[in-house]
Amino acid sequence: MKPLCFVLMPFGRKQDGTGRLIDFDTVYHQIIAPAVAAAGLEPIRADEEQVGGTIHKPMYERLMLCEFAVADVTGANPNVYYELGIRHALRPSSTVILFAEGTSLPFDIALLRGIPYRLDASGKPVDPEGDKQGIVQRLQAANQDPHDDSPIFTLIKDMPRVEVDHEKTDLFRDRVNYSREYKKRLAEARKAGADAVRGVAAELPNIQNAEAGIVVDLFLSFRAVKAYREMVDLYGRMSRTLQNTRMLQEQLAFALNRLGRSEDAEQVLKQTIEKFGQSSETNGLLGRVYKDRWENARDAGRGMEARGFLKRAIEAYRAGFEADWRDPYPGINAVTLMELQEKPDPAQADMLPVVRYAALLRAKANGDYWDQATLLELAVLARNVGDAQDYCGAALGLVREAFEPETTARNLRLIREARSVRGEDVGWLTEIEESLRAAQTRLETPDGAAQ
Repeated sequence: MKPLCFVLMPFGRKQDGTGRLIDFDTVYHQIIAPAVAAAGLEPIRADEEQVGGTIHKPMYERLMLCEFAVADVTGANPNVYYELGIRHALRPSSTVILFAEGTSLPFDIALLRGIPYRLDASGKPVDPEGDKQGIVQRLQAANQDPHDDSPIFTLIKDMPRVEVDHEKTDLFRDRVNYSREYKKRLAEARKAGADAVRGVAAELPNIQNAEAGIVVDLFLSFRAVKAYREMVDLYGRMSRTLQNTRMLQEQLAFALNRLGRSEDAEQVLKQTIEKFGQSSETNGLLGRVYKDRWENARDAGRGMEARGFLKRAIEAYRAGFEADWRDPYPGINAVTLMELQEKPDPAQADMLPVVRYAALLRAKANGDYWDQATLLELAVLARNVGDAQDYCGAALGLVREAFEPETTARNLRLIREARSVRGEDVGWLTEIEESLRAAQTRLETPDGAAQ
């Protein structure tokens, strides 16, 4: 069996203190994972980022029981620094530190031997093959002739060393393999539909003792197949630690709102904001709650009530955008809803260029579906038919889940209906909306074919 190497690093695309965007997933797949494999080791990547950085029992086990570790300290991520500190306190040797060139390292880390790698303007590695060689050499050297690299064991004489029981290491390895297999089966089940996900979920009855990464994967798998009741039930059976994380509270509110439990969703989100503060994600979800209420009241002919909910939705989305100008998601929702008001909102003209700039920055670094969908909505708001069609094509090429094109089609429908009432020609907008609906249908069909 290959020795295990635990990788400590952020997930996704993150900005460092200078505003530089780093694509950590690409760094992992192009540099770190291949280097660990080339050194004859088996990589395990931390998954705590999914639950807001929660440190849980499996995380401590990995830090202690993995024979090797690689820590990417780029961006001064507090979770990575905390985990590195634990690793250095438990393991005298076999921990490799790396960072992107240009990273400003704190004094304590700067004294250690780190390995730099280079990034291009999009935050991706410039020379993956060349950069990984330094990691391979350091890991091989640590394997063949280990020397203390922990500053604690290097500087403090006669520091006690913990001997790890071999039986515990074997048990830990079995759990790691089970976690990987379970997550793989969940990924396959998501493609097959809700019943398949329920079947895999039935094999995990003891949620309290399950690894956090598995529980979160199952929770998000239910969301992907629109099994919202199962999401709410699973949340109720989670450990208190997971329940108290911001991300899981947000997703609980998302599920409650989809189940028509709007008041419960609103309460959860308000409590989350009170506890953690305003954020683009939490406020964006709260805006969605009010947006749904507005649409329901409008369709029922309750005009005055609808006007009030529309105003509250705009305020929630706008607060989310102002909490983080880099995230265009709540911003695009705010300016879209401003388009639907009876009287033009002068704030829309002020916000549009800011939202567009945020979206362009995100998309510039090879953005995901939502970045292209945001640019699509902005082009629609600007009545730029050519750009709207181009961005629609780009967004459709990046679709992952059915709810993505469904959400965008819904927003475009609202714009189309409002403009149609004003007597505008919206035929071109109908074609874009239909393309998004077709993509949604394909993803909702288990065999991938439109019904």
